[in-house]
Amino acid sequence: MSEIQDKEFVEYIVKAIVEFPDDVTVDRKVDEMGVLISLGVNPSDMGKIIGKEGHTVNALRTLLRVMGAKSNARINLKILEPEGSERPQRRISEDDSTTTPLEEKATEVV
Repeated sequence: MSEIQDKEFVEYIVKAIVEFPDDVTVDRKVDEMGVLISLGVNPSDMGKIIGKEGHTVNALRTLLRVMGAKSNARINLKILEPEGSERPQRRISEDDSTTTPLEEKATEVV
């Protein structure tokens, strides 16, 4: 597979999704593990690239896997985290239980 196909494919798709297409950077590296495509976007566009529950980025990775299968290449996509970004703490709702249903049954039997 030529470098132009997979790298330009990612760039074309991502630029069509984001609000700041000029901030999109795509880098391609080849090593013994396969092809690694690194994607950088504007921090405000991260949510659009990842999508709800990661569906957008997973779809893009699936398409790259299909492209790589045609030429027996393994293509991986890595999204670069913007500098200075912090991941928010995961919220735990009050109705979440710390015990699993199996643990609850085990305590009932004893």
